[in-house]
Amino acid sequence: MSSVLKAIQLYTWQTPNGYKISTFLEALSLKYDVHKIDINSGIQKQDPFITLNPNGRIPTIVDPNTNITISQTGAILQYLAETYDKERKFSYEQGTPEYWKQIEYLTFQVAENGPIQGQAHHFVMYAPEKIEYGINRYMNDTKRIYGVFEEILRRNKENGLYLVGNHYSIADFALVGWANSLKYLDIDVHDWPLVGKWFDNFSQEPYVQRGFQVPGRISSNKSLSAIPVI
Repeated sequence: MSSVLKAIQLYTWQTPNGYKISTFLEALSLKYDVHKIDINSGIQKQDPFITLNPNGRIPTIVDPNTNITISQTGAILQYLAETYDKERKFSYEQGTPEYWKQIEYLTFQVAENGPIQGQAHHFVMYAPEKIEYGINRYMNDTKRIYGVFEEILRRNKENGLYLVGNHYSIADFALVGWANSLKYLDIDVHDWPLVGKWFDNFSQEPYVQRGFQVPGRISSNKSLSAIPVI
C-alpha cells in the first residue's frame, strides 16, 4: 500500500448507520470524500449505486488504496480497523480476548440493537398508522437491549467506560449513533446510568462530533453517474 493514501469514497446519509463509518474515519484521520445518498429519494435502490452494493443500503465505501468495495457497517468497521488501525488505538489485536469481545458486541449491535431500534423508529415515527402492538414490542425490546449494554459496561467498569478493554473500539463506534437517536423515541439514554455516562463521554470526542456532521458538512463534488466500480 502506498505511503500516500488516496481518499476513501464514502457513500452515506445522516443515519445512525451512516455515523458509524464517518465517526470512525474521522477517528482514524483518514482522507475521504463524501457522496450524499439521499435514502428518502430511493436513489440507493437504483443504478449506479447498486453496482456498489446490491442490497441498496448505506453506508458503502470504495477504497482505491486496496481496490476493495464493501458495505454492511460491521464489515466496514472491521475492514477499516484491520487495514488502517495498525497501532490498535480503536481496536484490539486479533486472537486476544478483547478482540473477540469487540466482535461479540459489534455483532450484538448490528444483529439486535440496530434492527430492533430501527423497527421502533419505524412504528413510532414513520408508520402510516399507529400500531400499538408494534410500538410496544420494539420499544420494550429496545429498552431491554440497552439494559444489556448497561451490564456490558458494568462488567468492564474496572477498565473504564468502554464496551471492551481499556479504550474505545469498533464496538463503541457501532453503538454511538444509535444511542444518540434514542431521543427521537423519547427515551433518555441516562435511564441507564453507565450507558448515559459512556455516551456523554464518547459523544463529546472531537472525531465523533465531526462524524455526526457527515454528510451535511460536505457536498459531494462527484455525480452519482461517476461511481467507480471496483
